[in-house]
Amino acid sequence: MPRPYSRTRALAFLVLAATAPAQAALDCDALAGVDASAIRGLPAPRVVSLHGSVPIITMEPFAEFLIGMGYPEAALRDPYDGSFTRSSFADSEALAGSIAWYYEHDAMRPILVGHSQGGMMVMRVLHELAGGFRDTIAVVDPATRAALARTTIRDPYTRQERPVVGARVAYASAIATGALPRLLLGQWTMIPKLRKVPDSAIEFTGFAIAFDPIAGNLGDPDPYVATGSCAVRNVLLPASYSHIGAPAMEHLARQPSTRAWIVAWQPGATAPPPTDADGRNIELAADLWYSIRRHWCIEGQRAQALRTPS
Repeated sequence: MPRPYSRTRALAFLVLAATAPAQAALDCDALAGVDASAIRGLPAPRVVSLHGSVPIITMEPFAEFLIGMGYPEAALRDPYDGSFTRSSFADSEALAGSIAWYYEHDAMRPILVGHSQGGMMVMRVLHELAGGFRDTIAVVDPATRAALARTTIRDPYTRQERPVVGARVAYASAIATGALPRLLLGQWTMIPKLRKVPDSAIEFTGFAIAFDPIAGNLGDPDPYVATGSCAVRNVLLPASYSHIGAPAMEHLARQPSTRAWIVAWQPGATAPPPTDADGRNIELAADLWYSIRRHWCIEGQRAQALRTPS
């Protein structure tokens, strides 16, 4: 008997085959000015967003911004409860195990973004994946948050078995994450690791707000540094930014002038933000969208090539 939904799968393969040439031709390093409509057919990596310790503003507005810019909503929702945001008091070992699960099942390296203490959790997960806390980590099914009885995954590209420790994320970012709160909250093990980015991230951006009293910044904060080959950028946001309100950026995708400025933005851009609309957090939003869109392109092209029948 034919397998269930085989016709649906065949149609999906035909769609992939039809759209693959144009999407495969995209230059993922030259997307400034390219709207998400050119990328939308590509598979999208999972984005895991972690809010701060006191979530007056969670990462939900950030997710709504990404959706407004064209990122697939399904890749932003937590399969466990459907939310757009996760607590920064999560279990870092379990999060690392779910990162490996996503890679095994989606053939795409996920993306991690954390605000305030959520940024600390991003760093902790990166060190978990790098083996900084333990030698083995169980695979975790994100839909149930249950640990599976294995510490290895099957690599979707090589088809070889590999441990969870050593898995990587495509892109990670920490927003307004300071060392002072780590002291106050007794998170001693993270203090020496907070600014050291291991190779479990391919690319990382650390955002700090100038003179941010909540993060404990009294001027230029300590920069993030790579311990190996990770491409690390440090971005100092203006002192006018609110530590608590930094994730509030959903309005930027709705306004034509701010949306256009964000689509055109790239590192080193000198064009000033528009002044005819609400521009709160626009520099942060543009920088994040640039990197997330780029890694959507990179990971999506790899996964599409794997899935498209030859």
